[in-house]
Amino acid sequence: MLTSAVAGFSIAIALIVAIGAQNAFVLRQGLRREHVVPVVLACAASDALLIMAGVAGFGSLVTDRPGLLVAIRWGGAAFLLCYAGLAARRALRPGALLPTDRPPTTLGATLLACAALTYLNPHVYLDTVLLLGGVAQQHSHRWVFGAGATLASAVWFTALGVGAQRLAPLLARAIAWRVLDAIIAVVMAGLAVALLAA
Repeated sequence: MLTSAVAGFSIAIALIVAIGAQNAFVLRQGLRREHVVPVVLACAASDALLIMAGVAGFGSLVTDRPGLLVAIRWGGAAFLLCYAGLAARRALRPGALLPTDRPPTTLGATLLACAALTYLNPHVYLDTVLLLGGVAQQHSHRWVFGAGATLASAVWFTALGVGAQRLAPLLARAIAWRVLDAIIAVVMAGLAVALLAA
């Protein structure tokens, strides 16, 4: 059982640590010190739900419907391109970069954006439902594997949200925020192009 838990944790952390829409959003919220705990909880809970769906075998339902995969791919790519555009606009407008330069968003709007970045991103389904779910099927203790993967997600998002606050002094200058948003824009656009090319 311990082997399955460690395998789940290790594989999940390797997938989650790669910068993506969720990570970029949690990092930005952490740097702004805005609704960090609810965002971390929402990301961890969403990952837990999707990982458990994969462990339960829901991945086969998606792979059996090619039309659904195409719709998810195109919709997700469009969403990621829009998010990239917003990040690029922030990078080009220095007045809107520092956390104190713009009014805080409401908790509801923040959680809605978090949910959109999670559930409209096809990479989340590929990593959690399909990949982790598929690997879990190879373990005799698949639910323990899933628990390990879920723990990895919770640990990572907590570390990212809380750790981002320690980066705040480094990102106290507008140029640092411009660079961060430029990187986020490039990564999101790259993910969108990769989806369309798949």
